[in-house]
Amino acid sequence: MKRGDIIIAAAVLAAAAVALSAVLSNRSDGENVVIKENNEIIYTLPLREDKTVELEGNTIEIKDGTVDVIWADCKNQVCVNHRKIEKKGEIIICLPNKVSVEIK
Repeated sequence: MKRGDIIIAAAVLAAAAVALSAVLSNRSDGENVVIKENNEIIYTLPLREDKTVELEGNTIEIKDGTVDVIWADCKNQVCVNHRKIEKKGEIIICLPNKVSVEIK
């Protein structure tokens, strides 16, 4: 193997290591679910732990690395009909109850 071949192989391995670390950093391990009511944080919970949070007007379920609003007392039910969220930066908002659920 020539010196140039070794440099190219090292560069390819370095690029693969960077790509792998980027993929692993997007996993849900270590991410939190932040629940706000009236724009104030009321819960910060790990996404990896299953839990059901009951608020006055909403019930939020964290299960299997996803978050879902499973019940709300508002008329339009937009938050209940929203798909489950699972990735950093995704959010569900219940506007009538002033509740937001975000993965950070």
